[in-house]
Amino acid sequence: MELIETAIQVASVAHDGQYRKNTKTPYITHPIAVGMILLKAGYDDEIVAAGILHDTVEDTSVTIKEINQWFGGRVATIVEGCSEPDKTLSWETRKDHTIQFLKTAPEDIRIVACADKLHNVRSILHDLSIEGEEVWSRFKRGKSEQEWYYRNVVESISFQSEFDLLHLLKKEIYRLFDERG
Repeated sequence: MELIETAIQVASVAHDGQYRKNTKTPYITHPIAVGMILLKAGYDDEIVAAGILHDTVEDTSVTIKEINQWFGGRVATIVEGCSEPDKTLSWETRKDHTIQFLKTAPEDIRIVACADKLHNVRSILHDLSIEGEEVWSRFKRGKSEQEWYYRNVVESISFQSEFDLLHLLKKEIYRLFDERG
Protein backbone atom coordinates (compact mmCIF):
# COMPACT_ATOMS: atom_id res chain seq x y z
CA MET A 1 0.00 0.00 0.00
CA GLU A 2 2.97 2.32 0.57
CA LEU A 3 3.81 2.09 -3.14
CA ILE A 4 0.27 3.18 -4.06
CA GLU A 5 0.33 6.08 -1.59
CA THR A 6 3.67 7.26 -2.99
CA ALA A 7 2.27 7.01 -6.52
CA ILE A 8 -0.71 9.17 -5.48
CA GLN A 9 1.64 11.77 -4.00
CA VAL A 10 3.91 11.86 -7.08
CA ALA A 11 0.99 12.00 -9.52
CA SER A 12 -0.79 14.69 -7.47
CA VAL A 13 2.24 16.96 -7.50
CA ALA A 14 3.02 16.22 -11.16
CA HIS A 15 -0.53 16.92 -12.35
CA ASP A 16 -1.06 19.94 -10.08
CA GLY A 17 -2.88 22.70 -11.96
CA GLN A 18 -4.00 20.41 -14.80
CA TYR A 19 -7.67 19.83 -15.64
CA ARG A 20 -9.62 17.26 -17.65
CA LYS A 21 -10.24 18.33 -21.26
CA ASN A 22 -12.11 21.66 -21.26
CA THR A 23 -13.57 21.12 -17.78
CA LYS A 24 -12.97 22.38 -14.27
CA THR A 25 -12.33 18.84 -13.04
CA PRO A 26 -8.79 18.49 -11.64
CA TYR A 27 -6.83 16.08 -13.84
CA ILE A 28 -5.65 13.99 -10.88
CA THR A 29 -9.16 12.54 -10.62
CA HIS A 30 -8.45 10.50 -13.78
CA PRO A 31 -5.25 8.69 -12.70
CA ILE A 32 -6.71 8.09 -9.23
CA ALA A 33 -9.85 6.59 -10.82
CA VAL A 34 -7.68 4.38 -13.06
CA GLY A 35 -5.84 3.16 -9.97
CA MET A 36 -9.14 2.49 -8.19
CA ILE A 37 -10.42 0.48 -11.17
CA LEU A 38 -7.26 -1.65 -11.06
CA LEU A 39 -7.38 -2.03 -7.27
CA LYS A 40 -11.05 -3.06 -7.36
CA ALA A 41 -10.24 -5.60 -10.10
CA GLY A 42 -7.69 -7.20 -7.74
CA TYR A 43 -4.43 -6.24 -9.41
CA ASP A 44 -1.20 -5.95 -7.40
CA ASP A 45 0.28 -2.75 -5.99
CA GLU A 46 2.74 -2.27 -8.86
CA ILE A 47 0.00 -2.37 -11.49
CA VAL A 48 -2.19 -0.04 -9.41
CA ALA A 49 0.75 2.38 -8.94
CA ALA A 50 1.46 2.26 -12.70
CA GLY A 51 -2.20 3.07 -13.35
CA ILE A 52 -1.98 6.10 -11.09
CA LEU A 53 1.25 7.20 -12.78
CA HIS A 54 0.28 6.27 -16.36
CA ASP A 55 0.08 9.88 -17.63
CA THR A 56 2.93 11.44 -15.66
CA VAL A 57 5.65 10.90 -18.26
CA GLU A 58 3.38 11.82 -21.16
CA ASP A 59 1.80 14.94 -19.62
CA THR A 60 4.19 16.30 -16.97
CA SER A 61 7.90 16.93 -16.38
CA VAL A 62 8.36 13.56 -14.62
CA THR A 63 10.73 11.30 -16.57
CA ILE A 64 10.72 7.56 -17.10
CA LYS A 65 14.13 7.50 -15.35
CA GLU A 66 12.56 9.05 -12.23
CA ILE A 67 9.67 6.57 -12.31
CA ASN A 68 12.22 3.76 -12.52
CA GLN A 69 14.23 5.18 -9.58
CA TRP A 70 11.19 5.75 -7.39
CA PHE A 71 9.01 2.75 -8.29
CA GLY A 72 11.20 0.16 -10.00
CA GLY A 73 11.51 -1.33 -13.44
CA ARG A 74 8.13 -3.01 -13.72
CA VAL A 75 6.18 0.17 -12.94
CA ALA A 76 8.44 2.20 -15.25
CA THR A 77 7.95 -0.28 -18.10
CA ILE A 78 4.17 -0.12 -17.74
CA VAL A 79 4.13 3.69 -17.55
CA GLU A 80 6.40 3.94 -20.59
CA GLY A 81 4.15 1.51 -22.49
CA CYS A 82 1.10 3.64 -21.68
CA SER A 83 2.77 6.87 -22.84
CA GLU A 84 2.60 8.28 -26.34
CA PRO A 85 6.20 8.57 -27.55
CA ASP A 86 5.93 11.89 -29.40
CA LYS A 87 3.17 14.39 -28.62
CA THR A 88 4.22 16.59 -31.56
CA LEU A 89 2.89 14.03 -34.06
CA SER A 90 -0.64 14.30 -35.44
CA TRP A 91 -3.57 12.84 -33.49
CA GLU A 92 -4.04 10.13 -36.13
CA THR A 93 -0.38 9.11 -36.08
CA ARG A 94 -0.28 8.96 -32.28
CA LYS A 95 -3.50 6.97 -32.01
CA ASP A 96 -2.47 4.59 -34.79
CA HIS A 97 0.82 4.01 -32.93
CA THR A 98 -1.12 3.16 -29.75
CA ILE A 99 -3.41 0.77 -31.62
CA GLN A 100 -0.48 -1.05 -33.24
CA PHE A 101 1.63 -1.11 -30.05
CA LEU A 102 -1.13 -2.59 -27.87
CA LYS A 103 -1.51 -5.64 -30.14
CA THR A 104 1.83 -7.02 -28.98
CA ALA A 105 2.34 -5.19 -25.67
CA PRO A 106 2.84 -7.23 -22.48
CA GLU A 107 -0.36 -7.94 -20.58
CA ASP A 108 0.54 -5.57 -17.68
CA ILE A 109 0.62 -2.65 -20.13
CA ARG A 110 -2.60 -3.75 -21.83
CA ILE A 111 -4.33 -4.03 -18.43
CA VAL A 112 -3.38 -0.47 -17.41
CA ALA A 113 -4.24 0.88 -20.88
CA CYS A 114 -7.61 -0.87 -20.61
CA ALA A 115 -8.34 0.70 -17.21
CA ASP A 116 -7.34 4.10 -18.64
CA LYS A 117 -9.70 3.74 -21.61
CA LEU A 118 -12.45 2.35 -19.37
CA HIS A 119 -12.36 5.44 -17.18
CA ASN A 120 -12.26 7.72 -20.23
CA VAL A 121 -15.32 6.04 -21.78
CA ARG A 122 -17.20 6.16 -18.47
CA SER A 123 -16.34 9.86 -18.16
CA ILE A 124 -17.68 10.54 -21.65
CA LEU A 125 -20.87 8.61 -20.85
CA HIS A 126 -21.32 10.62 -17.64
CA ASP A 127 -20.72 13.93 -19.40
CA LEU A 128 -23.07 12.98 -22.25
CA SER A 129 -25.85 12.41 -19.73
CA ILE A 130 -25.37 15.97 -18.46
CA GLU A 131 -24.22 17.97 -21.50
CA GLY A 132 -25.49 15.91 -24.42
CA GLU A 133 -23.72 15.69 -27.76
CA GLU A 134 -21.83 18.94 -27.08
CA VAL A 135 -19.34 16.75 -25.20
CA TRP A 136 -17.75 15.64 -28.47
CA SER A 137 -16.64 19.19 -29.26
CA ARG A 138 -14.06 19.13 -26.46
CA PHE A 139 -11.96 16.52 -28.27
CA LYS A 140 -9.37 17.19 -30.98
CA ARG A 141 -11.38 14.78 -33.13
CA GLY A 142 -15.13 14.27 -32.94
CA LYS A 143 -17.42 11.36 -32.22
CA SER A 144 -16.71 9.27 -35.33
CA GLU A 145 -12.94 9.51 -34.83
CA GLN A 146 -13.31 8.70 -31.13
CA GLU A 147 -15.43 5.69 -32.05
CA TRP A 148 -12.77 4.54 -34.54
CA TYR A 149 -10.08 4.90 -31.88
CA TYR A 150 -11.87 3.15 -29.02
CA ARG A 151 -13.11 0.25 -31.16
CA ASN A 152 -9.61 -0.31 -32.54
CA VAL A 153 -7.96 -0.01 -29.12
CA VAL A 154 -10.26 -2.63 -27.62
CA GLU A 155 -9.52 -4.94 -30.55
CA SER A 156 -5.77 -4.43 -30.06
CA ILE A 157 -5.92 -4.98 -26.30
CA SER A 158 -7.76 -8.26 -26.87
CA PHE A 159 -5.46 -9.42 -29.71
CA GLN A 160 -3.31 -11.68 -27.45
CA SER A 161 -5.63 -12.44 -24.53
CA GLU A 162 -8.75 -11.34 -22.71
CA PHE A 163 -9.31 -10.39 -19.06
CA ASP A 164 -12.25 -9.14 -16.99
CA LEU A 165 -11.52 -5.40 -17.37
CA LEU A 166 -11.52 -5.84 -21.13
CA HIS A 167 -15.07 -7.18 -21.00
CA LEU A 168 -16.11 -4.10 -19.00
CA LEU A 169 -14.47 -1.83 -21.57
CA LYS A 170 -16.25 -3.59 -24.43
CA LYS A 171 -19.57 -3.18 -22.60
CA GLU A 172 -19.00 0.54 -22.00
CA ILE A 173 -17.91 1.14 -25.62
CA TYR A 174 -21.13 -0.58 -26.70
CA ARG A 175 -23.12 1.71 -24.39
CA LEU A 176 -21.33 4.78 -25.73
CA PHE A 177 -21.49 4.13 -29.44
CA ASP A 178 -24.13 1.45 -30.15
CA GLU A 179 -26.88 2.11 -27.61
CA ARG A 180 -26.64 5.86 -28.03
CA GLY A 181 -26.60 5.75 -31.84
